[in-house]
Amino acid sequence: MSHKRKFIPVEEAFDEWRKEPEYVAAYDALEEEFVLASALIRARGEADMTQEEVAKAMGTTQAVVARLESGRVMPSTRTLQRFAKATKSRLRISFEPAKIRHNRRVRQES
Repeated sequence: MSHKRKFIPVEEAFDEWRKEPEYVAAYDALEEEFVLASALIRARGEADMTQEEVAKAMGTTQAVVARLESGRVMPSTRTLQRFAKATKSRLRISFEPAKIRHNRRVRQES
């Protein structure tokens, strides 16, 4: 009896997608947004605060905090400082070397 797979494991799909230069470029572009969103969510979690509580401390609305945490907006440094103050955390901005991706072909010497 033959069993057909009804789904592809996510790891297998991801490995295939990573072979496509367009996917890699799009994924890398979104990585920065996800990192920032994750850091905001982590800071709020460590402060044991709800979005509503952070919003009140920032003098804004819960919807604004939700948008910040969504990763769909790129907040100003001033907004990030207000978020840090509201969550009793410290904002740190750093510069790191860019990831350089080279598709090198290994030449075999004969």
